[in-house]
Amino acid sequence: MSIDIIATVGMCGSGKSVAGERLEGLGFAKVYFGGLTIGEVKRRGLDVNEKNERAVREELRRTHGMGAFAILSLPAIEFFLAGGRRVLIDGLYSFSEYKILKEKYGERLLVIAVFTPLSLRYERLSRREERPLTRAEAVSRDYSEIENIEKGGPIALADYTVVNGGTKEELVAGLNGILRRENVIGG
Repeated sequence: MSIDIIATVGMCGSGKSVAGERLEGLGFAKVYFGGLTIGEVKRRGLDVNEKNERAVREELRRTHGMGAFAILSLPAIEFFLAGGRRVLIDGLYSFSEYKILKEKYGERLLVIAVFTPLSLRYERLSRREERPLTRAEAVSRDYSEIENIEKGGPIALADYTVVNGGTKEELVAGLNGILRRENVIGG
């Protein structure tokens, strides 16, 4: 069975976007779960910030259940697959989403966790150009993601974990090793 979908999972600031850029460069069509939140924040005329994103993210889960982002993204995933595209799910969040996707796609889905040591993640988050976070905001977001949206499950059950403790190039090299092992790219 071939890998048609790769989902990245990791805590905020772990490097999922860098991994996603590599996969997009390989022709994967991107389905960005976090984009649903940002789009809804903007639709409501709110500032895009941690407080508003969290409120919307948690409201979407109250309304649609813990699998909200997978459920709301299935049409986009199916659209790309029907067009013969492989799919990147950028930012798998909850265990419920993981279970929905695994049940639907089985072995066609590969989950890759991106791990970055805590202090390095917080440093990078404070320096990022788009939506930077203070240490207090990053800690609060981590706790919220673990306690309120089941983020630990898909990280724990990922097919692979790539450690992002160095440069972007080192992260991409680690990701390439996984992609070669899974015959997503040539050796």
